[in-house]
Amino acid sequence: MTGLPALLDGVLVVSLVLLGLSAILVVVRLLRGPTGLDRLVALDVLVAEFLCGLVVYAALTGNSALVPVVVAISLVGFLGSTTVARFVRRGTDR
Repeated sequence: MTGLPALLDGVLVVSLVLLGLSAILVVVRLLRGPTGLDRLVALDVLVAEFLCGLVVYAALTGNSALVPVVVAISLVGFLGSTTVARFVRRGTDR
């Protein structure tokens, strides 16, 4: 822990736990999704939750070296999502 007030440390730890629980639910949707698009959205949400977890962990430890990692992963996730959305749109127009 960094020396942050105890209440803020507690809030960050609770945030990590809630992100972990929601990630478990998203993995269930990822595995049981009725369609491929449901699985794709679940994967996108899982990437977003991972990024949020990294940011909360960086805030908890005071480690700012994770910021470039978060930016790189978010760019890759954005490009992947837009690419798949473009292919899905192309398939439904024709």
